[in-house]
Amino acid sequence: MANSPSSRSMGTVAMRWHGDRLELLDQRLLPGEEHWITSEGASGVAQCITDMVVRGAPAIGISAAYGVALAARHAGTDDWQGEIERAMDELARSRPTAVNLFWALERMGRVFRACQSLPEAAEQLAAEAVRIHEEDLAANLAMADHALEVMDLQAPISVLTHCNTGALATGGYGTALGVIRRLHEKQLLERVYADETRPWLQGSRLTAWELTRDEIPVTLNADGAAAGILASGKVKWIVVGADRITANGDVANKIGTYNLAVLARYHNVGFMVVAPSSTVDMALASGAQIPIEEREGTEVREIRGIALAPAGVEVFNPVFDVTPASLIDAIVTEKGAVRHPDLAAMQALFA
Repeated sequence: MANSPSSRSMGTVAMRWHGDRLELLDQRLLPGEEHWITSEGASGVAQCITDMVVRGAPAIGISAAYGVALAARHAGTDDWQGEIERAMDELARSRPTAVNLFWALERMGRVFRACQSLPEAAEQLAAEAVRIHEEDLAANLAMADHALEVMDLQAPISVLTHCNTGALATGGYGTALGVIRRLHEKQLLERVYADETRPWLQGSRLTAWELTRDEIPVTLNADGAAAGILASGKVKWIVVGADRITANGDVANKIGTYNLAVLARYHNVGFMVVAPSSTVDMALASGAQIPIEEREGTEVREIRGIALAPAGVEVFNPVFDVTPASLIDAIVTEKGAVRHPDLAAMQALFA
C-alpha cells in the first residue's frame, strides 16, 4: 500500500494497490453501498473492467496496468512470458472504445519486453503501473490549470457536466470534474448541473455522490432537462471528459455528449473537453473510425432487475457517441489546450 498513489489522490479513492493485489471500489453499487472487490490476477481485473466495476477511460487504463503487474507477480516460472502476453491480450479485450486501455497496455508491453527474467518483470511492471497512476493524478492537476486559463473568468459561473469524470474515473482529482474542483477551490463556481446520464446513471450515482461528499454545490437533472437549463442562461460552460480523441479533434464520450454540444452551440455556451493526452489517438483520422461499444439491452430495459420497458422490446444501447470537432470550443490536456480543434491545431500539440 505504501507504493500506491491512492493515499495521495485528491477526491474519493477508487482503487487501492497493495503490490500483490488490486482493490477496486465497485461503482455499480454506489451510492448505496461502498464495496471493494479484490483482484489478485489479470483475469479478475479484466472482468472488473468489462462489468463496469471500474469505469472512466483513465481509470480503465490504470487498472489494466495494475492487471499486467499482477500477471507478472503471480506468473509461473516455466512460461512466464507467455502468461504475461496472454494476460495483456485478455485485458485488451475488456473494453473496445477507451484508448487509454490500449495506451497503458502498450506502455506496459514495452517494459515487459525489455525484461530478462520473471523477478525483473514483476518489479519493473509494478513500478511502471504505479508511475502511470501517479502521472494521471499529476495530469489532472495540470489540466485544471489549463482549463481555467481558457475560461479566463472574472466572476463565478455555473457549469454543466455529463457522466462521471472525477476521482472515481481517474487516478485522482478528475478530468472535467477536476476542472470543477479547481473552480470551487478558486471560488469561481456557483453551481454544477449534473446530467443523470442514462442508462448507467453515472451522474446520479457517482458525480452527485462525489460532489456532495466534497461539499461542492450540485444540482442533479434529468438528461432531457439540459436544454431548458441552457436556455435559462444559468450555465456558461459545459465541461465533459473523453474516451477517445482523434487527429482532427472529434471526440468519443459517454452517449448524450453530442446532444450537449449541439445545444451548447445553439445557446452560445462554451463546450470544453478535458482529457489526458493518452486519450488522443492521432492514428485515427476522424471520429468515423472510432469503434463504438454497444451493450446489451437489459441495461436500458431494467434498473437493478426492475423492469422499465416490455421484456421483448428492441434496444439501441451504444455506450458512446462522437462529437464533431466543429462543435468543440477547447480540448484541454496536461500538455495544453487546443482551441477550436482541427487537424492542424491537433498536430501542433500532439504530433
